[in-house]
Amino acid sequence: MEEAKTVQEISHLVVWLGFVLALIFGYVANKTSFCTMGAVSDVVNMGEWGRMRAWLLAIAVAILGTAVLEYLGYLDPTKTIYTSPRLPWLAMIVGGLTFGVGMTLASGCGQRTLVRLGGGNLKSVVVFLFLGYSALVTLRGIFGWFRVNVLEHEAVTLHFDHLQTLPAILVGENEPLAQLLVAAAISLALFLFVFASRDFRHNRDNMLAGIVVGLVVVGGWFVTGKLGFIPEHPDTLEPAYLGTNSKLAESMTFVAPLGYTMDLWAYWTDASTTVTFAIATVFGVVIGSFLYAVFNRTFRWEYFTSPQDMFRHLIGAVLMGFGGVTAMGCTIGQGVTGVSTLAVGSIIVFFSIVAGAAATMKVQYHLLMRAA
Repeated sequence: MEEAKTVQEISHLVVWLGFVLALIFGYVANKTSFCTMGAVSDVVNMGEWGRMRAWLLAIAVAILGTAVLEYLGYLDPTKTIYTSPRLPWLAMIVGGLTFGVGMTLASGCGQRTLVRLGGGNLKSVVVFLFLGYSALVTLRGIFGWFRVNVLEHEAVTLHFDHLQTLPAILVGENEPLAQLLVAAAISLALFLFVFASRDFRHNRDNMLAGIVVGLVVVGGWFVTGKLGFIPEHPDTLEPAYLGTNSKLAESMTFVAPLGYTMDLWAYWTDASTTVTFAIATVFGVVIGSFLYAVFNRTFRWEYFTSPQDMFRHLIGAVLMGFGGVTAMGCTIGQGVTGVSTLAVGSIIVFFSIVAGAAATMKVQYHLLMRAA
């Protein structure tokens, strides 16, 4: 009985700390206008790299912090969804491209939808619902059949025992110090690129966004990978990660958790459905953004300007739900959290998302010019 209570207490701790981390994320993301879709848009449409450098700074911080956790033994890199040696390359490319298209049509990715929702954007309510439902049916429903039997069927297995990460490939899985040095070198290269811009160095909001988002991702790994880990579960007598949907270590991601949230609401009275780390982060981001909007008097009701505007957002939300689950993450889930492990698949998804978004923006611009 005492052991069961301890398991429950650890699970609750993981969930509440996930909520707090997401609260910080939402508050800072609203304050700094952190937006990965906006980062791509700024580069494609204006040649402005400020928000893209903020995204890359978040990645650099997350890579370095995650590598330190792994070196200290606080995170087992084999116990995440990102590092499996099986690489479903087709699903990752198609999912990433689809997500990139979707987030452009829906005016933002999953985390930006939650941030805008907290700031009073009614468009985001619709995107939230359609994205969440699309994610759910891609996880467990009709879209899931196509994902599993067609897209994920095409895969390659990298010839390494447990990992498909760059450090493991370059120096071997049994060289923790060498892996740390490889990760540190990659982080350093990103830091040098990010801070080479004088404009970026003088933009406190972009710097704050990159640092905080990166640290929140590292915090998520520590909470689920260290605090949520027990070497022997009283029921199974096996090692277990408590409070997560995957039963593995997790950190910030904002597509599948919306699907889990929809599932929780639909089966609220079912004792087997509980609030998890991922679900708690959904509410944390919304409330954190809301608190910033209220305290700084930026809360504003926003709504669709036309039926066409609503239709674009609906299509974008559905594409994001399908693409995010198929690619195993979004611009945060793969673009920061996944890349923090330096998994090859996460890097593929990152570039696929950027390519899908950039191509959509180019098409939109072409159509706008043609109409004009």
